[in-house]
Amino acid sequence: MTDTPPQTDLRLFNSLTRELETFQPLHEGEARVYTCGPTVYNYQHIGNMRAYVFADTLGRTLRWKGYDLKHVINITDVGHLTSDADAGDDKMEKAAASAGKSAWDIARHYQEVFEADLARLNVRPVQHPKATDYVEAMIEWGQSIEEKHCYELDSGLYFDVSTVPEYGRLARAVTDEGEGRIDTVDGKRNQADFAIWRKTPEGENRQMEWDSPWGRGAPGWHIECSVMSAELLGHPFDIHTGGIDHREIHHPNEIAQNQAHGSCDHTGAGIWMHNNFLVDRRGKMSKSSGEFLTLQALVDRGYHPLAYRMMCLQAHYRSELEFTWEGLGAALTRLKRIVMAVESLSDGIQPATKTVHPELFRRINTSGDWFLEDLNTSVPLSILEEVLAFKKIDPSERLYTVNQLDSVLGLSLLDLTREDLRIRPKDAQITEEEIEAELVRRKEARAAKDFATSDAIREELAAKGVEVMDGDPLGWEWKLL
Repeated sequence: MTDTPPQTDLRLFNSLTRELETFQPLHEGEARVYTCGPTVYNYQHIGNMRAYVFADTLGRTLRWKGYDLKHVINITDVGHLTSDADAGDDKMEKAAASAGKSAWDIARHYQEVFEADLARLNVRPVQHPKATDYVEAMIEWGQSIEEKHCYELDSGLYFDVSTVPEYGRLARAVTDEGEGRIDTVDGKRNQADFAIWRKTPEGENRQMEWDSPWGRGAPGWHIECSVMSAELLGHPFDIHTGGIDHREIHHPNEIAQNQAHGSCDHTGAGIWMHNNFLVDRRGKMSKSSGEFLTLQALVDRGYHPLAYRMMCLQAHYRSELEFTWEGLGAALTRLKRIVMAVESLSDGIQPATKTVHPELFRRINTSGDWFLEDLNTSVPLSILEEVLAFKKIDPSERLYTVNQLDSVLGLSLLDLTREDLRIRPKDAQITEEEIEAELVRRKEARAAKDFATSDAIREELAAKGVEVMDGDPLGWEWKLL
């Protein structure tokens, strides 16, 4: 049977309407997606990275459905204040001052780390344009909307939210007093008004500043996404994604700018999508607390980055995801089982060319639209495990089906090995070669019924942080604690 994607509609939850909607591309055969990227002043915590696993899953699904994909994840290297609202210091300037480096060096370093983390999570390469490359376009945008929608104060140029219809509709949090999280700035007409351009205060020197019609300074944070999405994708485009925290201030402000610049009937994107928070028992993960987990921190504890991707895929993107080490360990175990099954299945064979057994195709096509119903990735994960266990069907057909499923899940199942998933914790006091040598010696002692020596070796390994796993059904034999 020739394999083609199931001919069902792709339905996605639109945060703007709070409804599931059928995806209808604005350009025939093409999907254009913009994802709010990181502010590169620090390492990204794993809660930040959930947004990019989600956006990558969306992009993979669109490609699997046959669309040519144009996907942009911007890099914020200027303009974002220490509050997501209109207050505080510029994050880049503050980080540069703290580190004794230039803001440009800070941005370059953390962008490189971010892109390396994306690669470790098997996020597909996409465009990563930098905000500082579009400052002139931001100034032109501000000039084009200034007369009807903005006003100038000593501190900069501000957008008057009362000049566009239904401001805050995305957040659904507008009151008579406006958005509660936006701090007061002297002279603002409305509490929710926000900066398009910030003048450098008299007597201060910024590392990142430009000349503008409103004085020397830097753009506000919100203007960059309006300008960059318009420049790179055109307005309107198909889908805008980001974390749920952007739904409250950043994206409503972006929509207001888009309405002011173009048509008040269009918000810039046809569908707005938001992933929920990653939380731990102390609450939402954030950098402001000074305590946050990076992807490298997971690796240092002995967890492969794709175990975190698996953890994300097991939950729906619109649900809060609780992080625990136990949960991450369970995700790693599940990934190990799948990898071992794929290794066993693929031993000596290659995937059949564009062939899926009719029974497997029926299972995929009738499983509640699997991930096609708002990217419900837990369903294809379950189907994947069923396919691997479907012993009556030719291995090459099962392997091809696995490859099709993994093209959306992004777990690299045809390349990943059990050895890849065995990561030595940073503080481990013994090498893998030493462990293997001790296990050989232990097996020899057990074969000779020298159980005293066998037990002694086991205890010596435990003292060095190695748990020997006799009878382990996964066949791993040991793990580092």
